[in-house]
Amino acid sequence: MLYDDPVTVPAADIAENPYWKRDSRRRYPQLSTVTQADAVALLEVGSAAAPKQDLIGEAGSKQLVAAQEDGLKGLAVAFEKNTGLAKDVLGPGGMPPLPGGLHVGMQGARRYELLEEQTYGTEYVDLQL
Repeated sequence: MLYDDPVTVPAADIAENPYWKRDSRRRYPQLSTVTQADAVALLEVGSAAAPKQDLIGEAGSKQLVAAQEDGLKGLAVAFEKNTGLAKDVLGPGGMPPLPGGLHVGMQGARRYELLEEQTYGTEYVDLQL
């Protein structure tokens, strides 16, 4: 008597079901890229979440296409043409924004502090052996 292994299709089909799709325990990072054309379009026109101007109808689509075509020339050309292009994105003093969670401030997270019973205390104990 031979054992017949029950197979569930399509989960058992290795060719059409790679491990990264089957493994729900891990969240693999999804890569995304931003080209210079995309960056110029975002700086000139803005995004859907934070548009710089009201782009309604055909005029908005024309402006977006023009920004993407200008972006094909590169960021350097866009900055030469419009010197104040990135002033809305930059922070105080012209500094670039900090990554989230790495600074403490208005937008930053609360500083992590230990309770007194979780620390070794401030007393120094000199152990002489």
